[in-house]
Amino acid sequence: MNRIKEVLDNKGIKQIWLAEKLGKSYNMVNSYAQNRRQPRLEDLYKIAEILDVEVKELLIERKQL
Repeated sequence: MNRIKEVLDNKGIKQIWLAEKLGKSYNMVNSYAQNRRQPRLEDLYKIAEILDVEVKELLIERKQL
């Protein structure tokens, strides 16, 4: 599980913008944001870099599930 949607909302960033920066389709980024798919580890690090956050800020701890 990830917090990509929450981080995007908190920063006021649109999924379409992230998709362009990431070089992925809007549908793929939307799948990540809705937790229908999980990004590969490399993509997760790239998302964190683009959003200027630590990777751990994009993840939900297991004990919170």
